[in-house]
Amino acid sequence: MGNGSKFHLVTLGCPKNEVDSEKLAGSLLSDGMEATDDLTNADLIVVNTCAFVEEAREESIETILNIDELRNEESKIVVTGCLAERYGSELQDYLPEVDRVAGFGVPVSLNKKSNVPEFDLLNLPRPAASKPWSYLKVAEGCDRACGFCSIPSFRGPQRSRDMNSILEEVDSLQVKEVVLVAQDLAAYGRDQGVGEKSIIPLVEEITQRVDWVRLLYLYPSELNQQLIDVMCSLTVPYFDLSLQHVSPSLLRKMKRWGSGDRFRDLISEIRKNSPEAVFRSNFIVGYPGETEEDQDELIDFVKEMQLDWCGFFPFSDEEDTYASGLEGKVDRALVVERLKELSSLQDAITSSKRDVLIGERISVLVDSLGVGRTYREAPEIDGIVCVPESCEVGEFADLIVKGALGPDLEADLI
Repeated sequence: MGNGSKFHLVTLGCPKNEVDSEKLAGSLLSDGMEATDDLTNADLIVVNTCAFVEEAREESIETILNIDELRNEESKIVVTGCLAERYGSELQDYLPEVDRVAGFGVPVSLNKKSNVPEFDLLNLPRPAASKPWSYLKVAEGCDRACGFCSIPSFRGPQRSRDMNSILEEVDSLQVKEVVLVAQDLAAYGRDQGVGEKSIIPLVEEITQRVDWVRLLYLYPSELNQQLIDVMCSLTVPYFDLSLQHVSPSLLRKMKRWGSGDRFRDLISEIRKNSPEAVFRSNFIVGYPGETEEDQDELIDFVKEMQLDWCGFFPFSDEEDTYASGLEGKVDRALVVERLKELSSLQDAITSSKRDVLIGERISVLVDSLGVGRTYREAPEIDGIVCVPESCEVGEFADLIVKGALGPDLEADLI
């Protein structure tokens, strides 16, 4: 396939996958293909899959089967991403509807049949950004061994990008906000032997090029005072802390650092530095051995710390992980009950923190017609700000909050 052929790209999973998809799109465009939003008009359909947990794998399979029913008879389906890398030929046998399974670094064009990696997704060029913000992946893989996580088994050890290549990409994107992502973001550069906390000079450099720099996926033990100061003073005071739980005994079983008390101290210290700081975290519910006391400890923490945004996810029993061999599996119905309890609590906290903003003046980055965000909202993850349609897309607007509905705000001209 080449000049005149059309491709349709479907992305599943996390923001890191979105970056990979943009780079895959860039490689197809450079091959002379054209992008299309119309699935039925595509000659090539590329599905960039997720395989992090069971629900993600099920969604990937379901998406592929739905595409097979909707595509035209001449189109071809190529499956890439985590599901392809993790299961390879096994996936090809399971899904005869798929024309090709291509792991990481393998071209998705059907012209190239090699299954040997030919390029490095991490450093491929990408097309110009279509929004006023963009995710930017600064590293691939992970050196940690969290008990529940299978990512290192198919993403490999951490590989950090060269800082100059990252800055060149920032310049080419021409956006107002850059959202840095990696499996272990604060460990950026450590594998290159350039010293600890090299994320700090990277953030400082990017801050000179764009208005907002947001950091996603921070391992809590990596936040030293210098990094906290940089995030509060030079960029967006938004802390996405990967806590996973607060019970010390359960965290040990997860092979994770921390405890409820350590996390309280960390969050309190950040709030003392920057009262405007905003917090997001994720927690796993139903990890093997989780007791009612563990659940109560997490509920108490959520009530006390009043984080702005929280996600709660059921434990997924991933093969070849430490947790898969643990005893004390929690009954699914009990996990669902605990999830509902935590989610209901957090929804109320988030709503109350949004209500407090009514009457406040805010600076909003307008993402699309009538929709924007303040520094408090990570794109595609948190709530939004409804803004007047007269606000120019891609620019900042100073507005006043007129109302709140759940996670979203309504703002108007001052």
